[in-house]
Amino acid sequence: MQKKKVNGRRETREWIIQFLFQLDFNSTPIDVALKDFWEEKEPSEREKTYAEEIIKGVVQRKDELDDRLSQYAKRWDSERMGAVDRTVMRVALFEMLYREDVPPVVSINEAVHFAKDFSSFQSGRFVNGVLDRIRKEIDRPARSTYKPPKEGDQCS
Repeated sequence: MQKKKVNGRRETREWIIQFLFQLDFNSTPIDVALKDFWEEKEPSEREKTYAEEIIKGVVQRKDELDDRLSQYAKRWDSERMGAVDRTVMRVALFEMLYREDVPPVVSINEAVHFAKDFSSFQSGRFVNGVLDRIRKEIDRPARSTYKPPKEGDQCS
């Protein structure tokens, strides 16, 4: 069986979402699960590095991400959300908060795409609403990458 070659971050995000979704229902240690997961794929080193940074970051900050999602999802505790929606939003929220190389609107658009693709059209609307409310509270540009000022830089 020929393995599909993945190119680009959209496909890499798909792998990330698949892995994190599986991990929610599986108690296998993350390093073992990642080793098994990559045996089925053929990522480039760049794709694998990016995916593992996001995966490990989401796992490490899962409680924080879920608390934030619950805070902004009106009348929806993160445990009540659909597993796909929750996983998609965790990835997007992690990128919005901790990945300066990804503009928040890109994270939101990708999350909406995957929510519609893997869940339902209504999920896309829900995911968009929650993440957009969070985006408005984040102190960084919405449509560009973000580089915080270096120490000693002065604003004019």
